[in-house]
Amino acid sequence: MPLFVWLCALAIVASVGTAWWSLSGARTAPAGRARDNLTAPPKATDFRQVVLQQSAQERVVRPAAAAAARQMRRITPAGYLDGLERKLKLSGMIERWTIEQVLAVKLLGGLVGLFLGGIYFLGAPTLGRFVVLAVFAGLAAFAPDLILTSRADTRQRAIELDLADSLDQITVCVEAGLSFEAALARVAQKEGPLSSEFGRLLQDIQIGIPRARALENLLERTDVPDLRGFVHAFSHAERYGIPIAQVLRVQAAELRDKRRQRAEERALKIPVKLVFPVVLCILPALFVVLAGPAAVRISESF
Repeated sequence: MPLFVWLCALAIVASVGTAWWSLSGARTAPAGRARDNLTAPPKATDFRQVVLQQSAQERVVRPAAAAAARQMRRITPAGYLDGLERKLKLSGMIERWTIEQVLAVKLLGGLVGLFLGGIYFLGAPTLGRFVVLAVFAGLAAFAPDLILTSRADTRQRAIELDLADSLDQITVCVEAGLSFEAALARVAQKEGPLSSEFGRLLQDIQIGIPRARALENLLERTDVPDLRGFVHAFSHAERYGIPIAQVLRVQAAELRDKRRQRAEERALKIPVKLVFPVVLCILPALFVVLAGPAAVRISESF
């Protein structure tokens, strides 16, 4: 790629950074003027001056990003938005990020990827570089989806691993005489995604949401089959008057058996998974070490 193209790109990046640095700081009055404002009689509020006191991020970037996110949401298919909202719930980031913010990040990533890929393409316009440009822009635009999917999978696996121990603790607390809500409060004191979900469940019950509806909300925020089975068994027991402690004991024992079976299954899969690195990495090197000297001697004899 010509040096001129790289210099132009660096100049553009430097100019954008300089403009942002010059505009991002909040406008504050000098100390003397501030003292005069304290002693002066109150004046009518000028909203234009109030707005100008804000930083460029609050005045320009956030409104522009919000407007772009609204337009993105308007043209995005409803099915994709539902899937994105589902990923936000499963990853536990629904309270910190909104769909509009994720769409704004996707748009920004796509533009950055398109800009960088365009620099690479303009260096020598060819079909291969155009394909690289399209792939780079697509990866940059869909990087938030991949991150959300990865976080959601990690969080659901952590919930699945911690579910049996948490149910054991709830069972012990209920058999000791505590109520179900008090047992949930004890479990919610721990660190982890399942404890946070139980804490959210307890908050829903405390604000007046029926227990059955709060459990359904718990299932909407998670995607763990074992947890779904426990909630359904608990709901049926509460509906038909079965003792809760008995249901919790049976469910905890069943989940411990399932966890042990999953561990045994993973252990039995290890030899099969080791075949590929052995064939692709170890055997070629071993073959070179063993057969290499023989091949050299044979070649020298001929």
